[in-house]
Amino acid sequence: MSSITLSHIAKAYGTAARVINDVSLTVNDHEFVVFVGPSGCGKSTLLRMIAGLEDITAGDLLLDGERINDRLPKDRDIAMVFQNYALYPHMTVYDNMAFGLKLRQVSKTDIRERVTQAARILEIDNLLDRKPKDMSGGQRQRVAIGRAIVREPKVFLFDEPLSNLDAKLRGQTRLELQKLHRALQATIIYVTHDQVEAMTLGDRICVLRAGEVMQFDTPATLYNQPANLFVAGFIGSPPMNFLPGTLQGPGDSVFFRSDAGNVHIDLSGHPNRSVYAQHREKAVILGIRAEHITDRANSHSHVQPMTIDALEHLGSETFAYALLEGVRFVARLPADSAVTINAEAILYWQTEKCHVFDAQTEVRLGR
Repeated sequence: MSSITLSHIAKAYGTAARVINDVSLTVNDHEFVVFVGPSGCGKSTLLRMIAGLEDITAGDLLLDGERINDRLPKDRDIAMVFQNYALYPHMTVYDNMAFGLKLRQVSKTDIRERVTQAARILEIDNLLDRKPKDMSGGQRQRVAIGRAIVREPKVFLFDEPLSNLDAKLRGQTRLELQKLHRALQATIIYVTHDQVEAMTLGDRICVLRAGEVMQFDTPATLYNQPANLFVAGFIGSPPMNFLPGTLQGPGDSVFFRSDAGNVHIDLSGHPNRSVYAQHREKAVILGIRAEHITDRANSHSHVQPMTIDALEHLGSETFAYALLEGVRFVARLPADSAVTINAEAILYWQTEKCHVFDAQTEVRLGR
């Protein structure tokens, strides 16, 4: 397998503004990288430029250090799996997987070996005589993946391959993709709008917004150390809770005061206290994840009364919703939580888990 480097890549259609603006990153050999972001952020456009299906307006695309901007798609040794499977309906599974190899005039013996091996890896070796109409969506997607595998490309590209599957099949296929990556030791770039797919599949994740990279790092780093407000709100389910306010406090103390003045959180024991102290009297946004708000008393926590107006019982846990100074908050509570709707609950915020963002730049303080 191989590495892919994007160096100051940009894309514009005609004289319109750029939809991709100065993207630079490297996907290492054997790495599984996920491009994630909301619709229209440019993730599929980036993937199509790597595949050669879209022209590159500016910048360099390197495969193993060699510039490939002007190479035709067929000459890039890159295989792409599309969202809609793109199988030939009149061909069997075997013929669908073998078709590209036949065009390359690979010998029949090699074709048979490659198709058989790929089918065995994907556990579809009993389906080789079927046609697409006789298979489920998950089986068709595995055939599309198998067609890419038999080519033995340097890089695999996946463009939202699970979006047409139901929730159960998506979960099963995610596990199959993990196993496939381990078995092939492949270099994979995967596009999705689903942050759960991104977090569970990627060695590293590139979070995109409006054609720009917001953060490119490991799933754990994105979750625990988001670079900015957008990443903090996009990564994680449910999304992070946010409350606007200012940082205040005399001497060595630092506390957060909400705009309405009803919430005061002592951050003097926070790991980033010294950084916060440099931003006193500046407008900030405090962020805290749902799992860091609990109804069980603990040390070094902020006590916050909140009136619960909705509950979601999920069996293993309960989501409790409340309005705090007009802002919707959600807490992830134990399944046996005693909180009730339309009643005040005493909740405890883990202050050391809070994040503080500059309200103007939206950058997290203490990166």
